[in-house]
Amino acid sequence: MATEETFSSPFLKQLDPATPHVFEKPSKRINDHQDVSTFISSLAYRDITTFILQLNRSVVPAKLVENGTQRIQVWSLGTDAVKFSEPVRRLQVLLSKLESIIDEVPPDPGPRRFGNISFRKWCQEMESRAEAMMDECLPAEILQQGVQAPETVTAKTELMAYFTGGFGSSQRLDYGTGHELSFLAFLGCLWKLGAFAKDDPGVEERGIVLGVIEPYLKLIRRLITTYTLEPAGSHGVWGLDDHSFVPYILGSAQLAPACIPSDRTPTEGSLSGAPEPSEVAKVNVVERERKTNMYFSAVGFIHDVKRGPFWEHSPMLYDISGIRDGWGKINKGMIKMYNAEVLSKFPVVQHFPFGSLFRWERDPNAAPSSTSIHSSRLQPADTMAPPAVSQRPMADAGTRAPWASGPTNLHQAAYPSTAPSRAGYGGLRDPGVPAYIPMGDQAARNEPINLPPSGRAPWAKSTPGNSGADPDLMTTKAPWAKK
Repeated sequence: MATEETFSSPFLKQLDPATPHVFEKPSKRINDHQDVSTFISSLAYRDITTFILQLNRSVVPAKLVENGTQRIQVWSLGTDAVKFSEPVRRLQVLLSKLESIIDEVPPDPGPRRFGNISFRKWCQEMESRAEAMMDECLPAEILQQGVQAPETVTAKTELMAYFTGGFGSSQRLDYGTGHELSFLAFLGCLWKLGAFAKDDPGVEERGIVLGVIEPYLKLIRRLITTYTLEPAGSHGVWGLDDHSFVPYILGSAQLAPACIPSDRTPTEGSLSGAPEPSEVAKVNVVERERKTNMYFSAVGFIHDVKRGPFWEHSPMLYDISGIRDGWGKINKGMIKMYNAEVLSKFPVVQHFPFGSLFRWERDPNAAPSSTSIHSSRLQPADTMAPPAVSQRPMADAGTRAPWASGPTNLHQAAYPSTAPSRAGYGGLRDPGVPAYIPMGDQAARNEPINLPPSGRAPWAKSTPGNSGADPDLMTTKAPWAKK
C-alpha cells in the first residue's frame, strides 16, 4: 500500500447523485478565434485540464512504503501492478468491438491520393452501432441518468457526442488531436457520471491510462494505417506528431523521477534507469521501450510509417530529444505545449461540442485572457481581427508558444503593452490555485524557463541573417526549448 499522504493532484469532480442534473445535447460554440479565448476561460477548459492533470499524475513512478521498506513502483504498459477494474474492462470490450468493424470493412483497393474512402463506411458502421455497443458495455444506470420523460436528454446523449467524435472525420478522411480530445472528453464524462470504480486516488486513473487510452491509441493507429487517414489540422513536418499528442504527455510522465504521492509532479530529472531522451532517434531502443512506455510507443509508430532520418521527418521530437534536464522537464513542457498547440488552436478545438458535462459557461476563477496571434493563426480570414503586426513567424520563432520567453515571443511582439507574464498565460490551469499557471509547474510557479540547448536538426543551426537562412525552416525548436 502507498503511504497515507494525500495524493497531490487536482481531481475532476463527479456529479452529486442526490442532486438532479439536467443534461443537454452538446452543440458547437467555437466559431471564430475570439471564441477560443472564451473557451480558455470556460468551465469546460477547467475540467479538461483537470482531468489531464489527474491522468498525468497517476502514472508518475511512485515511492511506496511496504512493511517499513520503501520501493519504487513504475507504471509501465503491460505491468501486472495495475489491475483493471470492471468499468475499464467494459471499455476494453467496447474498443475491441470497434476494431472488429475494421475486419468487416476492408480498404478500397482502387487508386487514391488521400484517405481511403472505405473509412466512411467504417464511420457509418461505428455510428450506427454506437448506441447498441454502449448499451452492452456501459451500465444502464450511467446511461439513463436524467431520464424523466421519453423526450428528455439523458447522459447517453452527451456521451454519444464525444464518443463518435473520437475516431476521425468521415468527411475529410482524417484524424488528429481534436478527435483525440473528443475521446478524452468521453472518458471525462464517464468520470463525472461516476462510471469508474471508487478506489484510492490514482488507482483507477492508471487503469484508464493503461487499460483504455493505450488500447484506444492502438485502435487509432490501425485505423490510420488501414485507411491511410490524413493528419487533421496538422502543421505537417513542423508539428509534434501528425495525429496524436496525449501519449507524449503520459509517456513522459511514466519516465519522470519517482516521488511519494504527496509530492508535486516532478519538473526535472528522470526515473533511474530510464532511457535517455536522445534515444528516441535509435530504432533499436524504440523497439525495446515501446512495449512498456507510451512515449516510445508513439515514436515507434512514427518509425513504422515514415522513412528517412528521424530529424528530418520529426524535427520537433528530435529537438525535444536533446533536452538534458530529463523526462520530468519534458513532461512539464509537453503539458504546456498541449495547451498552446491543441487547446488554444482554432483548427483543433473548433468542432468540440459543449453540453452540461463540459460547459461553455465562464469559470468564475479564470483569469482574464487575451487573444494572441498564436491562438488566432490559421483562422478563417473573414473572422479575424486586423493583426497588430505581421503574422509571418519571425526567424527562429517557429511554432513557439506565447509563453516562450525572449524577443521572438509572438504574443509580446503583437501586444507589447498587454503581454501577460508566464505565470498568467499559456499553461493548463490547476483548479487548486486561483491563478492560471503552467500545468505541472506548481512547484516552481515563477522561475524562468531555462533549458539547455537541445539537439537540433543539422539544417536548423543557421542564425537569422545568414545567407540561406529561411525563416520558414527555423521551426524545429520545441516551444519551450531555449535558443
